[in-house]
Amino acid sequence: LTTFCSKMKRAAAKHLIERYFRQLTEGCGNGACTNEFCASCLGFQPMDNNAAAVRALELYKINAKLCDPHPSKKGISAAFPDNHSAKDTHAALMGDHERKMTDKDDLLPPREDFREVHYLTEDKVYEILSICEGKRDYSPLIRVIGRIFSSADGLVQSFRKDQGQHKPHTKEQRKAHQGKDEDKDEDEKERSTAMDQESEESEASASSRGAAAAESRLGPVEVSVDVEAVRRVYARLLSNETIEAAFLNALVYLTPHVELDLTYLDVYDTNPDYLNIFVIVMENSNLHSPEYLEMAMPLFCKCMSKLPLPALAKLTRLWSQYSIEQIRRMMETFQQLITFTVSPSFREHLVNDDDCVVAAAKCLKLVFYANVLGGDLDTDHNEDEEEEPASESSELTLQELLGEERRNKKGPRIDPLEKELGIRTLDCRQPLIPFEEFVNEPLNDVLEMDKDFTFFKVDSESKFSFQTCPFILNACTKSLGLYYDNRISMYSERRITALYSLVQGQQLNPYLRLKVRRDHIIDDALVRLEMIAMENPADLRKQLFVEFEGEQGVDEGGVSKEFFQLVLEEMFNPDIGMFTYDESTKLFWFNPSSLENEAQFTLIGIVLGLAIYNNCILDVHFPMVVYRKLMGKKGTYLDLADSHPVLYQSLKELLEYEGNVEEDMMITFQISQTDLFGDPITYDLKEHGDKIPVTMENRKEFVSLYAEYILNKSVERQFKAFRRGFQMVTNESPLKCLFRPEEVELLICGSRNLDFYALEETTEYDGGYHKDCRIIKDFWETVHSFSDEDKRLFLQFTTGTDRAPVGGLGKLKMIIAKNGPDTDR
Repeated sequence: LTTFCSKMKRAAAKHLIERYFRQLTEGCGNGACTNEFCASCLGFQPMDNNAAAVRALELYKINAKLCDPHPSKKGISAAFPDNHSAKDTHAALMGDHERKMTDKDDLLPPREDFREVHYLTEDKVYEILSICEGKRDYSPLIRVIGRIFSSADGLVQSFRKDQGQHKPHTKEQRKAHQGKDEDKDEDEKERSTAMDQESEESEASASSRGAAAAESRLGPVEVSVDVEAVRRVYARLLSNETIEAAFLNALVYLTPHVELDLTYLDVYDTNPDYLNIFVIVMENSNLHSPEYLEMAMPLFCKCMSKLPLPALAKLTRLWSQYSIEQIRRMMETFQQLITFTVSPSFREHLVNDDDCVVAAAKCLKLVFYANVLGGDLDTDHNEDEEEEPASESSELTLQELLGEERRNKKGPRIDPLEKELGIRTLDCRQPLIPFEEFVNEPLNDVLEMDKDFTFFKVDSESKFSFQTCPFILNACTKSLGLYYDNRISMYSERRITALYSLVQGQQLNPYLRLKVRRDHIIDDALVRLEMIAMENPADLRKQLFVEFEGEQGVDEGGVSKEFFQLVLEEMFNPDIGMFTYDESTKLFWFNPSSLENEAQFTLIGIVLGLAIYNNCILDVHFPMVVYRKLMGKKGTYLDLADSHPVLYQSLKELLEYEGNVEEDMMITFQISQTDLFGDPITYDLKEHGDKIPVTMENRKEFVSLYAEYILNKSVERQFKAFRRGFQMVTNESPLKCLFRPEEVELLICGSRNLDFYALEETTEYDGGYHKDCRIIKDFWETVHSFSDEDKRLFLQFTTGTDRAPVGGLGKLKMIIAKNGPDTDR
């Protein structure tokens, strides 16, 4: 009875938490509601489901006010009894249940224990369920579920395909079962059905495409458990609240034994079917509920993270064949566990030391790669990596003696799971679920990036770093990690330089100093950077200081920004002919007919690398394919939509044309372009291309070769030099393993989304000014009244660029100071 009472208390707690959750997300329906914890209240700030779940738990703990369901909220009063405190609800539920138990004990015949059942099949579950429904007593089924689902051996043997699972029930059988379920609220069913239908209509085609694509690439992933049977059983049993608690209790008992098995025994190596435990448990659609998050999921995630790499890869491949809805459910479960744990009221230590958050992040990584595998993958079309020449000297360098080489090479660069799966995030053009949904903002808010960076670079074997799970970090947090890496590299280079000067008597030059003339800025920069690149490329990773000849001024960042701006204006000048400019897209592309030598393109690459390295934003306008190519992927037909939209549209119409391509189009595998001087030049996409007509059968090949020529072959010389310059600066940084191409563009170019109110919030004042001064108030009133164009000009004047840094204008450090005492000026 004590155990049963505790179950009922948990059920009552869950009931109240669900009421708070609904109150936060749906409201009570009363337009005049004054409860600050209700979505119907006039001043209530809407929140997402993830935040609402955490807030609901907090409200339950403080016994916050609950609204009476408004008559307009149909069905709510039936689902939520009219109780206003946790204690009242506990008392009401306990008293009611004790009366029911007393009545049942007088009426029921002796219970069946089903002790001969050592594993479950779909048939056996429905057989026991039918008996229980007939007697209106579910305790035998609860005991069976508790025994099997808390036993690793029992769960491994359950719901196997080789046990002759029966097919789904007929409609008549299902209706008979559902008719006996008296606890399900009818209005709740209608809402659920409507939501399911809407979700199915919007995502069914995408889900089936993703699952089919994953299966065609990987082949069906063989597991011995019948996943569909497990889903049907869960769908039937979880609708009954009395039975539902048995799954939670069983999981609480199961996880310690599984952890011991995985820690001290090679259970997966001896029995690969051990993976069935995790497949079955993860099909439970209630894992995201507060009681699971608090009592069962932390240790379960820890168990899953202890699986050997082949098992993790197999689980990832299996999940990649699931539908979008199923993958999203698993993602949200792990996300809510992380959010629940890092909430300020729970976090009392470094988040990297929290076993629950670390394990949940590792489990979320499986779902992330399942999402990648199930998406639109392109594992081909990779740029050739240029190998660095090996050093022939057997003598130890000063860097090696000081441990600097170890520091540079330390830290994971290739994720083990990526290697096992044979894919990279970069290979995925379109995931099933947008990458942005995997970012956990509450985690980003509490993560101490300086310590996390230390774990990532120096102590990666004994400490967990969230930079090994970059998908969970936003671009702002990752850019902070890159900033620390850059600054430590700069410090390291200064340290090495100082020691060289002491040991070898060399002149101390701890910074990358560029002295240039304004009217010869390209020549001066090119000569100086070329010399550095040839003599000691490591000098490019020193802190940049620019000096304009004949001008006074200390470079605190502003002079460098002006240098970058002048170099880019010169390089992208159409008269020079290094790049072509598309008026419709406002983007630049490499000029295949450029007469400039490779050194000029290398300089552009170095400038882009230096801008990232020195935290400067550049006014460059490249299509996304440039950043994909910088990260290691070749351009394909799909990239033409961004870089060459007119050509893309023409090729798309060719692929979709339903008539006779050969006779109507009359095109061959020879294409024509104009050179720098406007003269036509031809190129054969295949040998004797002018004699090979494009037909219905070979048009895909024609489109692929056309895109390959435009985006890769025609600009191969220019782009290789450009990429070489970029890698001279960034090759040893974690840029590739942390950032996606679109985030690299954000790093280099900044954001065009300008929130000047965020800038006002973070601006500091000096010299006697403060935010309440009349002149400061007038200043911000004037700035906010500017047009968008004037705001960009103001930003250009004050910061050197009209873009916001990663994270928005709130990340800028702007100080408004009083320039001396008041005067007639």
